[in-house]
Amino acid sequence: MRSATAPQPLTRGGFLRALALSLTSPLGALQGCGSSGSSSPEPLTALAPSSRILFQGDSITESDRGRDASSDYPLGVGYALLIAARYTSVFPEHKLVFLNRGIRNNTVSDLAARWQRDTLELKPDILSILIGINDTGSTPLDRFEPTYDKLLEETRTALPSVRFVLMEPFFLPSSNAITFSAEWAAELAERQRLTARLAEKHRAALVSCQHLFTEASKRAPAESWLWDGIHPTDAGHQLLADAWVEAVQEAKWGSSL
Repeated sequence: MRSATAPQPLTRGGFLRALALSLTSPLGALQGCGSSGSSSPEPLTALAPSSRILFQGDSITESDRGRDASSDYPLGVGYALLIAARYTSVFPEHKLVFLNRGIRNNTVSDLAARWQRDTLELKPDILSILIGINDTGSTPLDRFEPTYDKLLEETRTALPSVRFVLMEPFFLPSSNAITFSAEWAAELAERQRLTARLAEKHRAALVSCQHLFTEASKRAPAESWLWDGIHPTDAGHQLLADAWVEAVQEAKWGSSL
């Protein structure tokens, strides 16, 4: 959500632990990561050589990424980095290009304002979007879906072969979480439904983040996954990364990109 407090950065040790886990954890080992909820590991399917994968969104995606060429972490230290690490470690010869343009506090309207520069001009083969938490309580529902839909339509027109990954906005109540009203929670649930509807319309892979974290909270307290109910911990970013990979696996795009 919009806040003057930035997400807690990963420590270097925490980052390395998370990265190591991403390279060794079997794909699909987490219940509820994708639509099947399968616990059987499967080989990672290759993406086409030289594919460009772009992550768009708000602070959850940004995750302290550097914004200049000299940055040590141009992908940030969250789920985008973990996804990139997994694919590039398994398929180093494919020369995959991963890009992160998440910006904290962004709403869908903020995405629209920078879409040409930060999306279309980058010409992604796979476009991943996580947006909606900052819109909840600020962007009317009847403007959220049309704006989001238009971005996807514009992208498809400019890049006919692009593939989409849409990630639901999410929230977990916890002892550390900001308190929101029942109306806010209901509105967030509606944005999750709209995201799923757009995924179906645009034949996108869908990452059901709310289900993912709800199930995870049955195994450990909510703050183990989302430190303030919204921003992921190291473990929460790992859940998102695994779920993203599984959703792309289930889409069966593979090297057909």
